[in-house]
Amino acid sequence: MNPIVAIGEVLWDVYPDGRKVAGGAPFNFAFHCHQLGHPSVIVSRVGDDDLGRELRERVRELGLSDEYIQTDHEHPTGTVQVSLDANKVPTYTITENVAWDHIVWEDKLVSLAQACRAVCFGTLAWRKNYEPLDRLISAHRQSAGRPCVVFDVNIRQHYYEAGILDAGAERCTLLKMSEEDNDALVAHYYTRPSDPFEMARCLSEQPQEKYAVVVTSGSTGCAVEGPEGKFSEPGVPARVVDTVGAGDAFTAAMVCLHLEGRPLRECARFANHYAARVCEQPIGTPRISRAEVERAAGLK
Repeated sequence: MNPIVAIGEVLWDVYPDGRKVAGGAPFNFAFHCHQLGHPSVIVSRVGDDDLGRELRERVRELGLSDEYIQTDHEHPTGTVQVSLDANKVPTYTITENVAWDHIVWEDKLVSLAQACRAVCFGTLAWRKNYEPLDRLISAHRQSAGRPCVVFDVNIRQHYYEAGILDAGAERCTLLKMSEEDNDALVAHYYTRPSDPFEMARCLSEQPQEKYAVVVTSGSTGCAVEGPEGKFSEPGVPARVVDTVGAGDAFTAAMVCLHLEGRPLRECARFANHYAARVCEQPIGTPRISRAEVERAAGLK
C-alpha cells in the first residue's frame, strides 16, 4: 500500500445543539482521499478516554485505519466548539494542550514516510510539536521520486506565526489557502502583500516550476498558479447546509486527481464540484459519488 498521509489534529467538533462530529482537517482530508479511491492514513493522537475510543471507532467505521493514531495517557482527546453564522460559515474555538498536540515520532513512521505518495498538513500541526511532522516530510522527500507535500494553510484562531507559515511553504510542493486565510495573514502581517499569490511567493522561495498555489474563494471558485500557468475555475451552485469540511474535501479532490496525472485545471474543476456537493450535507464526511461528480464536472 502506498497511501496518502495526513498528519495533525483528529478531534470532535461540538456544535451548539450538543451534537458532536468526528473532525479535524487531517481526518476529513484522509476520508475524502479514501472515498475517491486512494488509500490514506492519519498520523495523530487521541486520549486514553471515552472520546478517544469513540473517535477510533468512527475512523474505522469510515473505512480508515487507526494504526497511526497514537494513544496519550496524560492528555485528553481534542475537541472544538463550532458555531455557524447566517451563511453556514463556521467559527472554531480549539481546546489547547490536548492529545494531538503531543504526537511522538515512532520507528514505523519511517517506512510510512518512505512508502507514501503524499503528505498533507496544516498550520495546526505545527502549533506545539513540529518534530514528527518535519521528520515525516523529510523522509518522504528523500525517498519519493516525485514528492508531493501539501500545505493546506487553514488559519485557525491565533495558532500561526511567520515561522510556521514559512516552514510549511518552504517544504511543500502544493500550497492551498482560502481568501479568508489570506485576509487573516494580511491583517496580522501588515508588511505582507495583499495578493494571495504574492503572499505565497513571499512565504516560499521555491522555483515556480516546482510549486503550485491554489486559492479558494468559496462559492466563486478558485484560482491556481503553477507549472501550467495561472488560471481560474468558476464556482459551482450548491444548496448549502454546512460548509464544515468543504475546504478539506476540496484539497483531497485536488490532490487525488493530481496524483493521477490530471492537468491542474481538471483537478481544480473537479475539486470545485466535489466541495460543492459536500456543502450540501450536514457533516464534513458525507458519502459522495465520484462518478457523479466527474460527470457534473465534464470529466467523463
